[in-house]
Amino acid sequence: MTKTIYIADDESNIRNLVRTFLEREGYVVRSFEDGESLLRHFSVVPSDLVILDIMMPGRDGFLICKDIRKISGVPIIMLTARDSDADYISGLSLGSDDYFTKPFSPMKLVSKVKAIFRRIDTDLSDKPLYGVSSYEDIRIDSKSKTAFAEGTDLQLTPNEFALLSYLILNKDRAIPRTELLDRLWGYETEVETRVADDTVKRLRKKLAKTNVEIKTVWGYGFRLSPKENKV
Repeated sequence: MTKTIYIADDESNIRNLVRTFLEREGYVVRSFEDGESLLRHFSVVPSDLVILDIMMPGRDGFLICKDIRKISGVPIIMLTARDSDADYISGLSLGSDDYFTKPFSPMKLVSKVKAIFRRIDTDLSDKPLYGVSSYEDIRIDSKSKTAFAEGTDLQLTPNEFALLSYLILNKDRAIPRTELLDRLWGYETEVETRVADDTVKRLRKKLAKTNVEIKTVWGYGFRLSPKENKV
């Protein structure tokens, strides 16, 4: 089935460039001059992926991303002319799937879009988690994409939920960082991205008051483990 992509950017040259490259790959693309217009249309006719510029007239991309997340788990890629860690972390914490800094290569953006769709269309594992599963005091529901610790909603973003699910599924081994990028985000190892590392950092904070922690296996990757001193 053909995928539909919405893009909001107040720069017409950016909109047209991204649209041209995505349409060449067979995607149906609709562009908007501001985030409010995209949000209004999305609330009636959702798309399969959203590309949001941060700096736009009216409410910025962060706020639009936050509102979209209230109604949908659709993949979101953020665009910005500012290359700052604060912007990057803000976008991911609000639920975006990845982040692109202008100026950027349209082909690299297309590669990330393809990777995101591969992630969605492919099972995370040969033995994915179904229904309700638990690990220590963590309980996850794969249907509702929610996770709880002692009855408290951890309020995970889609990326964080996917990561936690995969760590629980593979709780008996350490997982290479390259495997996380490949299986969760669909990125080839040569694609430059900090999404795995930043998602781990944010998930660690949300697990701080649970009986579970994510340990770093230096030079290799990560593994899920019960805390030695449980809360």
